[in-house]
Amino acid sequence: MTAGIMCRRFAGRSCRAAAFSTTTQAWRKKILPRKAEECQRAKERDKEPKPPTMLRLWKPPEYRVSFNPSAYPGAKCVYHENASVGLESGMLESDYGRIGAKQVRNTYSITCSRRLSSTKNTLLDLENDKVLSPQAFFKQPTRLVPVKDDREIANVEDYDTKEDPRTFQKQRPEYGSLCYSRYELPEPLSMEECHHILQKVAVFKSSLKPGVIADYFLKLSCLPEEQRSALMSNTRFAMLCRYGVENIQVFDISELIAVLRAFVGLAIAPTHSMLNVYETECCRRAWSMNLDQQLLVADLWRCLGRVVPRYLEILLSYVNLHWKDLTLPQLVQLVYLIGEGRKAPEELVKKLDVLVLKHLDSLSLEEVGAICLGFFKSQNGVSEQTMRKIGDKVSAHMADISNYALVNVFKMFRYTHVDHVDFLKQLGNVIPPRIPTIGIQGIMHITLACSALHYLNEKLMNAVASSVPSRAAYCRSKDIAKLLWSFGSLNYEPPNAEEFYLSLEEQMHTKMHEYDKFPEHLLTCLLALAFAERFPHDLIDYALSPKFLKLGSNSKFDLRRDFFTLDGTVEIECPGYTGHRLPPQFRQEAAEMLWTLAQKEIAMKEEVTEALSLLQDMLGGPQYIKHHMILPHTRSTDFEIHLDCDRKSLPFNSEAASTLKLELKENGVVLTDDLMSQLVKGTSRSQSAVIDSEDKIDICLQKRAALQKQSLSTSFTDGVPLTGALLDAVTQPKMPCEGPLPPLNKEQNRGMKLAVQVSHRNHYCYGSKHLLGLHSLKRRQLSQIGYVVIEIPFWEWFPLLRRSRSEKLSYLHYKVFGSLV
Repeated sequence: MTAGIMCRRFAGRSCRAAAFSTTTQAWRKKILPRKAEECQRAKERDKEPKPPTMLRLWKPPEYRVSFNPSAYPGAKCVYHENASVGLESGMLESDYGRIGAKQVRNTYSITCSRRLSSTKNTLLDLENDKVLSPQAFFKQPTRLVPVKDDREIANVEDYDTKEDPRTFQKQRPEYGSLCYSRYELPEPLSMEECHHILQKVAVFKSSLKPGVIADYFLKLSCLPEEQRSALMSNTRFAMLCRYGVENIQVFDISELIAVLRAFVGLAIAPTHSMLNVYETECCRRAWSMNLDQQLLVADLWRCLGRVVPRYLEILLSYVNLHWKDLTLPQLVQLVYLIGEGRKAPEELVKKLDVLVLKHLDSLSLEEVGAICLGFFKSQNGVSEQTMRKIGDKVSAHMADISNYALVNVFKMFRYTHVDHVDFLKQLGNVIPPRIPTIGIQGIMHITLACSALHYLNEKLMNAVASSVPSRAAYCRSKDIAKLLWSFGSLNYEPPNAEEFYLSLEEQMHTKMHEYDKFPEHLLTCLLALAFAERFPHDLIDYALSPKFLKLGSNSKFDLRRDFFTLDGTVEIECPGYTGHRLPPQFRQEAAEMLWTLAQKEIAMKEEVTEALSLLQDMLGGPQYIKHHMILPHTRSTDFEIHLDCDRKSLPFNSEAASTLKLELKENGVVLTDDLMSQLVKGTSRSQSAVIDSEDKIDICLQKRAALQKQSLSTSFTDGVPLTGALLDAVTQPKMPCEGPLPPLNKEQNRGMKLAVQVSHRNHYCYGSKHLLGLHSLKRRQLSQIGYVVIEIPFWEWFPLLRRSRSEKLSYLHYKVFGSLV
């Protein structure tokens, strides 16, 4: 059999192919006669004297020569050291299924590209991948450095997103067997030693033993970073990689781990197809490893930057069976890996929670921070008992904990919504002096946790507000959104409010391109600014435009409520706004969605249902009060009441009146003279009696309640039971029996509309009567459209829920009518 090389000739240029040092005789068996003649003439021309010239190797774009020596019996391939050779994507992976302990076939591809030099072009599917050094993995810039030359700020913002979460691994020597450490690097390898190793690879080829291959990889991983690109482009290194794949199934576990460790040192790209083979082998071997080895392998994959969900699933399954045997370092390292993998079975998380509580006293503060971060990233909360114990430990030593660990603990308090008073108090004392030394992302997480817990500490917020303007350029769109939201939702205006808001609004304009990818961040910014009564019309116009509305519909979050709240706020508070608005259909659908959600919440709130029932009785029936969303875009309900100019309630709820009339007709009750006399006696009261005396109200309502209770079990001579609805219908004064409610006259129109709100502790900052941003915005807008807002505060109403009916009625009467005097 023969082997052929196909060469493409390019007009006007010369191409010189890289030579092989040895090849089979089949290469020279057949030469066409015409070609032979051309070669003879070329030799004769070569004898003539020629001026000296410099020959340069020209590489046409993506010019490949495929060579498959294993297709020919007895063929051996030896490579030219300087040829630009690459292992095609998928070759190592596709051959893996056919590779056993013996070599089956070799397939190499010689790649020439004028876009990549021989030193930059890699041999391992890295032609289009970046070669990352270990330092590049552990320390990658997340944004461009702002123009402002402030070295102190730049140093604070120069955080390490990969290495910082691993700080806890320095706490104990036991972590050395569980994780990779970039601080324990061996002696650097010289270029002479490197060439010597590669020369051995070329000599021994496929006869290399698995242990030798692993040892060569480890030694080559010690090569200095500046010389690594030359190694990657070396053909013999590609051969070594190939032999590693071919022998992977005969590696013992320590050799397999050594190769992975070497890959981390060599910074092999996480997308390299060769790693698919190693990942599959690690999954196959996982149950044969001990727990230390399993954790180490998982950590090496993390250092490579490769996501390996299948391997982590096997690891967690193993741990779920042996969780009681976990040592303290194994527990912390496992929780760290769970956080980096972003998920864990709920059953296992509960078991780990028990272990955390068991080892908590022995954990260092950095390890506590690592555990909190791991649970937080995986979106798994720990028990309230564990969080309170963590709060106790950190509160007692908060001055000794690092900024990074402290922020992680606070994140977990935010996620679990556990209010640890001592922790919050200590935080308010310790954090403000540290703000200048905390990166902007850390500051964002601190303020966001404060807003999530509804915890307002003015000293802390002022420290943040004074620090942000000089560092606003370091903010991502997410940081801007969360910072604005924290101040807006807490309804707090710092002393430097104008400077603070202007610096962030300026960055909002700078980060406009990010909002196309993260539309939720722009809406969060604008809602937070609306809480603070700031309305940038140009940004609002863009946010409500059809283009951005489409972007929002494609978000992974449901942004309909945010769009609706922004649009409704603009309608009331920005009369001069002329930009885009939401389509009517969108507003209608959003309002219906919010009302459906509100109805579900109302059914679970005793304080709301009890107040509604008592107000209906006090005012004379359901037609005098309406429970609905006066402002649907503010996402909560109110009791609407209309009063005339004499402060008497008016029947305006026609829907309730129609429903009540329908109930009377469906009951088919015949009212006899005897029944009427029983109902009227002791129950008749006029509307003026409601206003005249609270004592008369109590007497009348007590008698009426007695009749209601008696009616449930008493039958009259005609067999008709006296129901509560019937009693309300009969005793209600001014209730029209037929037709719609009469229109209000001009004097009545000059009355007032009340918006009665039953507040909850979640409407206020923690431990105070400082109203939160959304609820402050709602009351402000209700006042702007002509409503008088009356609050039934939770600190007064909740204790009354356990008191008598008359006490509750007396309180509500005073709140509705007494507050208007």
